[in-house]
Amino acid sequence: MNQAGESAEKLSYRGWRGIRAAFATPSALTMALLGFGSGLPFLLIASQTLSTRLRDVGLQLGEIGLISLASFFYLLKFVWAPLIDRSALPLLAWLGRRRSWLLAAQVLVTVSLFALGSMRPELGVAGLVGWVLVGSFAGATQDSVVDAYRIEIAPESAQAALAATYILGYRIALIVAGAGALYLAQFQSWTVSYFCMAALMLVPIVTTLLSPEPVWPQATVVRRIDFLGAFWQPIVSFFTTNGWKLALGLLLFVGLFKFPDQVIGVMAGPFYLDSGFTKADIATVSKLFGIWMSILGAFGGGLAIAAFGFRRMLLVAALAVALSNLAFLLMAHNPGHLWAFYAALSADNVAQGFAGTVLVAFMSSLTDRNFTATQYGLLVSLANLPGKFAGGVSGYLVEATSYSAFFTLSALTVVPTLGLLAWLWRRIKEPVPRTAGSAHAHDRPAHP
Repeated sequence: MNQAGESAEKLSYRGWRGIRAAFATPSALTMALLGFGSGLPFLLIASQTLSTRLRDVGLQLGEIGLISLASFFYLLKFVWAPLIDRSALPLLAWLGRRRSWLLAAQVLVTVSLFALGSMRPELGVAGLVGWVLVGSFAGATQDSVVDAYRIEIAPESAQAALAATYILGYRIALIVAGAGALYLAQFQSWTVSYFCMAALMLVPIVTTLLSPEPVWPQATVVRRIDFLGAFWQPIVSFFTTNGWKLALGLLLFVGLFKFPDQVIGVMAGPFYLDSGFTKADIATVSKLFGIWMSILGAFGGGLAIAAFGFRRMLLVAALAVALSNLAFLLMAHNPGHLWAFYAALSADNVAQGFAGTVLVAFMSSLTDRNFTATQYGLLVSLANLPGKFAGGVSGYLVEATSYSAFFTLSALTVVPTLGLLAWLWRRIKEPVPRTAGSAHAHDRPAHP
């Protein structure tokens, strides 16, 4: 058994003392470094850095929104997750079931970033769209494996801490892929920027090679499932465990939870440019200062769950995400004023970080460890799917109305989420802390 597994046996990561112990485990450092690998390509392939680049070279908002849909693989990772759950990747099987897929995905992300760096979108976007497809597939695969690794390496009661350290690494990567990439683009070129980002993928690659493979006692059970069963059995298990009514409610809640934030994601970069800020301004405020605010929020979320549990923090997080969108009205009505930029980004990123940790820990508690990558991948996809498709047409909405109307409407989308949470309130069970003598973290599935 690896060190993380031994720690899981001895400690109940509950309360302030337990959460500090969880942050100190070797698994926490591993998750921070793997989180860095997951976060690095996201902005460059599927979000604000790419959209800022496209706006910078003269593309229209409608085009940028449509191009963002090319990263849809991030939303469909659950489709091929059963293959990741079922067996190791051929040729790299010596690394283990999790690390074989992880290494292959990380190498493919690296290649795609180098390729995107060589593109000239102002001369045509066909090649760029093709590599966005490749990069998003590789990035989504990497995310699925990292999520499964995190859930399998530690018990439920440690998941808030590991979620926080994972998000710490993820957010640091967003600083690098956001602020770092924009500074390089401002003072060098977009090509140099993307090439440097690709080189930084060596960090997660080395981490994967040095990290232990999680212990997974149920492996022989899942491997006996036939190929088609590998796809439908995780879904059947989720509905059987929760009942069809609760399962549908949970899936819908997860899908709507961060919708207000995600619907504005594609337009954020163009909005900053249209508000009169330079790429260097955006790098400093949004991708440097803002990310540190999100890290503060992420750790606040981890500590809050340890102290107060899931239910109340789900309510706080949902409200914070929606209300933070209204902070962008300060920028819309005060274009070019740095104080408004700092104020809006403080509210937005603290709320994002807090809600991200709360949602990750909550989704982890819903996952059956016999089908970790598949079920968690489905939940993550649902958490991003509605906002992603809405983001694809968000440029047309802004062009038809205004940025102010767009931000106001996005905040109002929290109403269905709050209604669902009210229905789920008594049905959400807090995870039971495990101590020495209790069932091992892998002996039964985790569910609310």
